[in-house]
Amino acid sequence: MNEPPAAADPLDPSQTTPATKPPDLDAERFARLLRPRSIALIGGTEAARVARQCDAWGYQGEIWPVHPKRKEVEGRPVFRSLLDLPRPPDAAFIGVNRHAAVKVAADLARVGASGAICYASGFGESDETGKVLQDEMVEAAGGMPLLGPNCYGLINFLDGVALWPDQHGGRKLGPGERGVAIVTQSSNIAISLTMQQRGLPLAYLLTAGNQAAVGLSRIALALLDDERVSALGLHIEGFDSVAGFEALAHKARERRIPVVAIKTGRSERGRCANLGHTASVAGSDAGAGAFLHRLGFGRVHGLPELIESLKLLHVHGPLAGRKIGAMCCSGGEAALLSDAFEQSGLDLADIEPEHHEALRETVHPLVRIANPLDYHTFHWGNQEALARTFATFAANPFDALALVIDFPRTDRCEDDDWWIAACAFEQALEASKTKGAVIATMPETLSEAAGERLMRAGIAPLAGVQEALCALECAAEIGKAWNRPPPPSILILDAPTTLPGPPLPLGDTLLDEAEAKARLAAFSLSIPEGGIAQSIDEALSIAERLLGSTAEASCVPGGASSSPSPPNTVAIKALGVAHKSDIEGLALGLSDPSNIRTAARRLLSIGNHRVLIERCVSGAIVELLVGIHRDPRLGLLLTIGAGGVLVELMKDRATLLLPTDKEQVRRALTGLRCAPLLFGFRGRPAADIDAGIEAILAIARFAGACESRLGEIDINPLALFEKGAGAMALDAMIRIEAAGG
Repeated sequence: MNEPPAAADPLDPSQTTPATKPPDLDAERFARLLRPRSIALIGGTEAARVARQCDAWGYQGEIWPVHPKRKEVEGRPVFRSLLDLPRPPDAAFIGVNRHAAVKVAADLARVGASGAICYASGFGESDETGKVLQDEMVEAAGGMPLLGPNCYGLINFLDGVALWPDQHGGRKLGPGERGVAIVTQSSNIAISLTMQQRGLPLAYLLTAGNQAAVGLSRIALALLDDERVSALGLHIEGFDSVAGFEALAHKARERRIPVVAIKTGRSERGRCANLGHTASVAGSDAGAGAFLHRLGFGRVHGLPELIESLKLLHVHGPLAGRKIGAMCCSGGEAALLSDAFEQSGLDLADIEPEHHEALRETVHPLVRIANPLDYHTFHWGNQEALARTFATFAANPFDALALVIDFPRTDRCEDDDWWIAACAFEQALEASKTKGAVIATMPETLSEAAGERLMRAGIAPLAGVQEALCALECAAEIGKAWNRPPPPSILILDAPTTLPGPPLPLGDTLLDEAEAKARLAAFSLSIPEGGIAQSIDEALSIAERLLGSTAEASCVPGGASSSPSPPNTVAIKALGVAHKSDIEGLALGLSDPSNIRTAARRLLSIGNHRVLIERCVSGAIVELLVGIHRDPRLGLLLTIGAGGVLVELMKDRATLLLPTDKEQVRRALTGLRCAPLLFGFRGRPAADIDAGIEAILAIARFAGACESRLGEIDINPLALFEKGAGAMALDAMIRIEAAGG
């Protein structure tokens, strides 16, 4: 694997170039914090532990212990005060209690320290006193980068810096090596990540804690300035800043550094744990997933998947596509792989005809040519023969090629023949210029030493079949994102724009179905023809008009002239009530005047003594749910799913952030489980997908126009009719929040 040149040292004047613009003071401070030449250690026991960690790696910079009473710390003389230091420190570790930490932060800012880490807990994640102290600390730090509070700090594995008050399992990287950077809000998870034995080369590990002064996104942004960082991993409990993450995504794409994230809080219990842990606003998981997808980040749900994905991206970067080739020497492994691939979003590409015959000439006659390829053990131990088979298989247009190898344990067995297969695989990859990975079915059969050896050969070592496929999917998803134009910033407005029609109510209001539909119709969403009645006679008059009107007037205002012919019946719905079907607040399929009167009399007594009379519409090919709600962090979230209760029972839904466009909506719509119905299922006609997309975008335009007042929109169902016949909102609910709320 070719290594890029070592990054220029931002702290060495001999390596700088003439500035074309004023230097970024914030970036310079972060650079000094991450790669300090001088460290101030304030406190007792924890500060001494940091000194020991730095000594263990032979840290070459200066370490200045600061303590009012101690005479020496780890053999170093102690300064009584920060004011006694010979010069401002590049980094400081604050290892005192929460009350004293506020003053220390203020003193560090006063003497001009570049950055600091606050170890103490008991701040915003705890009680009201802690919240006040956290605010005071942020104010005291001023513009000085301050990690935490409630965090362990940082480890720089590239330069041998361990601002870390505990043991860890990482190794210092050698000259010319690159590695991945990981940022997590949890110090305990950070420690665990250093203990991994999967061969992941770590360049940096940082903890963000409460993100009081510096958010996770800003920390990650600073790490991208080091060219020795090959990939970035994030463990996120709450998004500190939408704009910060968007800036991170832009810079990561610009620097071609892939990002993989774990976002916790998927469950209700997980969200509660986050709020109690680091006082983060976790937000909805669907919104988080949509946000990470929009940013072009890979998303995984566990630490093993994070490690394996980062290893693959460290070695190869993103993949161009999802076409994967796989090889093994066992029918059992081939079946295991086939089943796993079936459940993944990857494509086990077919062997092309011209390669089929060539491959047949390299294997034993009993070998069946397929993908995965079970090449058997006829050539086991013969590197030349294996390399010929592997190279011929690799000649297919795969985006990545995987070889299953479970190495034997070396304390009891010999592994020479397994390395012969690995070396043959390396030869094949070099000849075909294919990105390759060795997959061990179990982590125990791929040692750290074996993984490091494979990486030196340009092969990604992946432990566990499911984890490996997750890594391949993650790399393909990032590659796909990088091939799309960068998305616009998500829609977060401070005030509503001008809306057509009357002003929105000032207080919290649930618009009834009639008003909700009228508001949406002003944005070109088609709705059934109807009217509002406040008496039985008025209801009968509207119903008779609808029953006698022509099919061309069946929807307003955006329906096509080919809209579906309605049955000769009407529906009556009580206004001012939610979940009408649960309380028998509607009557359908009415045409007889006496039945209409009876239904109107009953429904006028429910809710606010108003009813909506509409022409009944039939013939929908697909019924969808379209919903929009405002996330406090992420802005407007658009949900598209199967209509009725299926969206809850089947969890058949997709979430997008606004603004969105036709292509994003189309991808979300056609990715639903109910999507086969859109294209004509079992002889049924295809649905008007284009009209459905336009209807969804009309709903999104309304939401964007009143963003800061919007609580929720629920369209269920949005009916899609036969191709060319349009789409129509058959029910609608809009919740408006109080102005300024």
